[in-house]
Amino acid sequence: MWKVYIKPGCPWCIDAVDWLTQRGFEFETVNVLADPREYDRMKKLSGQNLTPTLETDSGLVLADFDVQQLATFLKSHQLTPS
Repeated sequence: MWKVYIKPGCPWCIDAVDWLTQRGFEFETVNVLADPREYDRMKKLSGQNLTPTLETDSGLVLADFDVQQLATFLKSHQLTPS
């Protein structure tokens, strides 16, 4: 299952979660401020500490993005809702 790493109140995180939900993507939301281990995992995966960060089940990672960048990323990797 995909993971979207977020920080509460982050406007880009809210937009990303809403955008993915509205388009039927299945994912788990991970609050990195509530779980230090997940925060460390996200930093190792992405090489940075900014959210939102998307991790797909195939291991692709998109860090620190807005919905336009998310749409481009998904299209370029031919990722669609399951």
